This record gives sequence, C-alpha cells and structure tokens, in this order.
Amino acid sequence: MIKFNLYEEGGLKVHFLKKNEKAEGEFNKFLEDKKFIGKLNEMIYLPILNDDSHIFIGLGEDEIGLEDIRNIFFKLGNILRENKEHKVEIKMPELSLCNRKTLMASYEGLRQSEYEFTKKTDLEDKKEDFELTVNYSAFNGPKEKLQEGLEKITNIMDGVFLARDLVNETANVIYPESLANITKEKLEKVGVNVKIYEEDEIEKIGMKAFLRVAAGASNRPRLIVMEYNNADTDKIALVGKGLTYDSGGYNLKSASGINYMHCDMGGAGTVIGTMYALAKNKAKVNVVGVVAACENMISGTSYKPGDIIDSMKGLTIEVDNTDAEGRLTLADAVHYATNDLGAKKIIDLATLTGAVVSALGEVYTGAVSNNEEFYKDVEEAGKISGEKIWAFPYDEDFKKLNKSEVADIKNTSNNGAGSVTAGLFVGAFVKENIPWVHLDIAATAYKSKAENYLPKRATGVHVKTLNNLLDPTDC
Repeated sequence: MIKFNLYEEGGLKVHFLKKNEKAEGEFNKFLEDKKFIGKLNEMIYLPILNDDSHIFIGLGEDEIGLEDIRNIFFKLGNILRENKEHKVEIKMPELSLCNRKTLMASYEGLRQSEYEFTKKTDLEDKKEDFELTVNYSAFNGPKEKLQEGLEKITNIMDGVFLARDLVNETANVIYPESLANITKEKLEKVGVNVKIYEEDEIEKIGMKAFLRVAAGASNRPRLIVMEYNNADTDKIALVGKGLTYDSGGYNLKSASGINYMHCDMGGAGTVIGTMYALAKNKAKVNVVGVVAACENMISGTSYKPGDIIDSMKGLTIEVDNTDAEGRLTLADAVHYATNDLGAKKIIDLATLTGAVVSALGEVYTGAVSNNEEFYKDVEEAGKISGEKIWAFPYDEDFKKLNKSEVADIKNTSNNGAGSVTAGLFVGAFVKENIPWVHLDIAATAYKSKAENYLPKRATGVHVKTLNNLLDPTDC
C-alpha cells in the first residue's frame, strides 16, 4: 500500500543526478568508490549515512520521457521493498515534462513494483505486504490538481491489475459464467450497468458464429455487455475477445502452447479493466464494452474444419481452421456493437494471431484500421501510456486473401500476412462507415518473461491506452 503526501518531508532521501554530474559534499567519494556515474536508471542505495538512508538515481545525459520515469520508479520501489524502507522523501528534478503526468508516472512505477500473481502457499515465496509513505518535498504545480492526478492514476492501475488478475487466472477459475459474474460484481459497484446474456438469449440475438465456436464446450457461453454513460456524446464500443480457454478445437494446438490458453481472453480482460477504471474516475464518456465469452473445445458437438456457418450480419463463413476461432466470436460481437448497440466508433482487442508475434515480437501491438485519424488518436494515447502500437496496411489486396470459393468469407487466408487478414476479417463485420481500430495483442497481453515494470504472464496492456484515449489528462 502506497500513501502519497505532497509538500511534506521525512524518510529516506532520493537524489537525482545527470550523467557525470557531481553529488554534493562527501557523497561524491562514496559514489566514485562505487563507480556510480549517473547512467539512466542507474541506482545505488546508501543505508544510514549522516543518520539518513539515501538512494542516488541516474538520469543519463539526454532528456527523459514518461516511460523512463515509470521504469525508474519501478526499480526504486523494488529497492525500497528489498531494504524494508517504509518512508521516502523525493525532491523531483526539473524536467521538460508535464508535472502532473510526471507525478502520475512516478506513482505508476512504484505501484507496478507491488504487483504479483501467485498461487504459492509458502509465505517465503510471496511478496510481503509492504506499506510505503512517499513524501514529495517539492513539486511544481497546484496541490489540488496534482492530487487529482494521483487519484486518477490510482484508479487506472486498479483497472490494469484487475485485467491482469483475470487473464492470469486459469481456466478452472475463469470460464464464461464466472467471468460474467465477476464482471458484474466488480463493475456494478462503480456505476457500470452490466447485462449478462445466456445461451438462449444469445441465440435470439442471432449470434450464430459465436455459438458455433462455443458448441463443443460443457461450460456454456455468456455475452457480457457493460454500459457506462456519463456524457452527452456519441457512443464508443470496446470489444474484447473472450476465449476463456482455447484448445484450438479439431485443429488442436501444440503441446508447447496449449498450457497458456487461459490467456486467450486478454482482450476481454483489457475491456473489463478499462470500464472499471473509467467508472472509478467518473470519466465524461459514453462507452459500451462487449465480451462474447466462451471456450473452444473438442467434442461431438464441436464445429469442424470445412464447416460453412452463418453469422449475425448474415455473411456465410467457411471454417478453414477451428483454431482461428476468436475472429468468429468477434465477427458477431463487433456487428452487435455497431448495428444493435449504436456505437459510432469501435475498438476491438484480441489475442488473435501467432503471426503478430513473428512480426512484432512482444514489443508492439499490431493494428488494422479503416480510419487513419481514429487510428492516430489511439496510437498517440498508446505512446503517452508507454504501450507501443504499429499499424499494418489496410489494403484491398489483403481483403482478397480472405475470399472463399464456397462462402462469403473464409476464416484464414493461408497466404501469409496472417495478422492483417485476421484483422480485416473482423472488420468485414463492422457496420459500414463506422471508424474502427483492431488491436492484435497476442504478443503484448501475455509476456514470456518480465521486462522493466511489465511482469511475466498477463500485462493488462492497453487499459492505460484506452483510458488516455477516452479520458485524457491535461497538465
């Protein structure tokens, strides 16, 4: 637990130095002995010197950004925890950054150091509860405005951690019914209206593609619709892929990948976490979240490779591969959001393709969009958040790769460009002339190893991006 105080003193002293900058007085000798030169993110902990503990932090020689601040304070948080330093005094240096956003980034970094997901029962294998008081002894800007920023980022990080927890939980805990119930419990407490549709109701709505994917599972599907209305503005839809477990169906996944397929609802986790944060912050926005939650399993009732199935939009779909199931559930979900719920813009997020991992690694989210201006807004919100997005081409020649000889469209192309064609498949079901951005988070929602402040496994990617897009922070 972190408590922040503005314009107060006391605790371990934090000092910031540019590269090769000299420290004051006798500290210089200690730093020289330790070969500290002030490289970016370089840190040294000096316990009890002149009756106080000190930490020196390097800022490098170039201008730093908000992502640097997040990483610096993440590392600082870990050092404080490891050394059981429960009180710290920080005097921020002059930076060419927005003061409120700098403060929010510093809080985020410290908060990121708290996150852990574990089912271990031995207390020695877990992070201890750690209370930290952070005193900002000097910080430019009105206290009230800075405090508002701290409260806002607190709620956003609550949303990020909710998303991570949902995605990290395994399929014996998170399945369509439990995901729906948890969503309703968490979100209605903060002012989001949550409607849960069971199978007979989903059938009445006409979500035929979604139900075919769900057909083989004993855990029956749920359609989760989350509405938050707090502005007289056009409605924007957030649609998250909600495969709570994906075996691949009859196109069974490999042994190396199938263990982690509880994470195939990363898009759903992001949408739920985003809705939670927006509502906690009382954001002035009109937004609806949609999750078509199901499992893709093998049984006598499962859909099969070669099937031709119907969709809510009326397009027929050739099932070339049952492991390309997420785009089938999204086809009905994005059509429902834009056609029935009246959204005027839409963003879908999905752990959709292995191809995006090959293209962009675990660094960038891949994007496909039919509207350059809308995409640029999303991309910029991602940059502010430290969440990188890269746009793939929106090209008619790629659309042709999804053509089927026996149906209106086919669910895989088998001609390369898998991330692009998968995104364009989803886009074919969005209501015409609706600005749309598709984010393929297969590489960024669930990481194979920890990197900077992002943990191994679920990251909660784009909860921050969507909050910065829909509820931007000024300086």
